[in-house]
Amino acid sequence: MVATDLDFNATSERVSELRENLAEVRQRVQQASSSGRSPTLIAVSKYKPASDIQALYEAGQREFGENYAQELADKAAVLPADIKWHFIGTLQSNKAKGLASIENLACIQTLSSAKAATALSKALPANRPTPLNVLLQVNTSGEDAKSGVDPLTPDHAPQADLISLARHIINECPRLHLQGLMTIGSLTESLSSDEKPNADFERLKQTRDLLEAALTKEHLSGKWGEEGRLLLSMGMSKDFEAAIKSGSDIVRVGTSIFGFRQPKAGATALA
Repeated sequence: MVATDLDFNATSERVSELRENLAEVRQRVQQASSSGRSPTLIAVSKYKPASDIQALYEAGQREFGENYAQELADKAAVLPADIKWHFIGTLQSNKAKGLASIENLACIQTLSSAKAATALSKALPANRPTPLNVLLQVNTSGEDAKSGVDPLTPDHAPQADLISLARHIINECPRLHLQGLMTIGSLTESLSSDEKPNADFERLKQTRDLLEAALTKEHLSGKWGEEGRLLLSMGMSKDFEAAIKSGSDIVRVGTSIFGFRQPKAGATALA
């Protein structure tokens, strides 16, 4: 089990640091945003104590991201019930039941297989008020170390893995709602010059457009996304401003808010 700090009395210095960091990131998000568009900021709190999250909650932050199922469950059990939790770690079907039991789980951002989608939909309570939002993880960089489905290209086949997975969720997983797509992207692209577009972000945008067209062609409009479009989750501490300028709807920021982290003993990835 991943340990959580149940002492919510963080030092005044730590509270001030977290609030200042959050305020700075929020300002940068707004400055990078086009008029009338306000991306969702996910504070990525993995390995950080519950006291840090509580301090940010009291500063108005409500959406947090966790990479490990047990750590998320431990924190959700002791922190305010109106927090919206996003799972952003590698998802396997054997973790679906535990995640599904978290009442204020708002989104799974890393869905990449029909097996995991089916397990998750079946594990969710029948009386859940609304379907659980899910994002499909796309491996835009093609790196073996990263999870995700291959992106779409203009000459994709009708049975491309991403289209088949989206179709499966819409038709076979009634307790899930296909909200959008997510990518991590490569570090090389994240550190590239601001003068050229981030290739991973551009690839996810193209994939989104092609997937929307494919689903519309199959008369599945109205069963996915928000307000007729699939949302994009891309951008982290090193590149969230570039991601927003590229059209990201959701950014996942950890280090810029919490500071650098050291892995805790006992933390295990869902690989």
